[in-house]
Amino acid sequence: MPLDRQRVSRVVLAAFFVGAGTLHFLKPDAYEAVVVPGLPYPREIVWISGAAEIVGGLGVLSRPARPWAGWWLIALLVAVFPSNVYMAISPEEIRGLSVPPVLLWLRLPLQAVLIAWVWRATTPARASGAHRRH
Repeated sequence: MPLDRQRVSRVVLAAFFVGAGTLHFLKPDAYEAVVVPGLPYPREIVWISGAAEIVGGLGVLSRPARPWAGWWLIALLVAVFPSNVYMAISPEEIRGLSVPPVLLWLRLPLQAVLIAWVWRATTPARASGAHRRH
């Protein structure tokens, strides 16, 4: 039986988001520390974003929900990007952060890689040759 790379990619993607979302509930203080200052209800933002990651990750595993889960996760990745920028430009303001600044900057383009992975894993495959016109 050949390895179905698309299926493996979806399972790994789902596990990634479900795992990350679960951490929001297990270690909320760490996530609350990176909520952009000035946003109201940082703890609730952490819980909502964690739940959104779990729901999106599980949605990736369901064929009918998969396209919606893809858009959901892409929107989530865009929504949390300001927190990634905040960490990169103001690491000294984040309590308990012990990540080298260069890694915080390298994380920013990683968001685009994650978006591309979500898109590829959740977009229905096209029939071979369907994109060519003769």
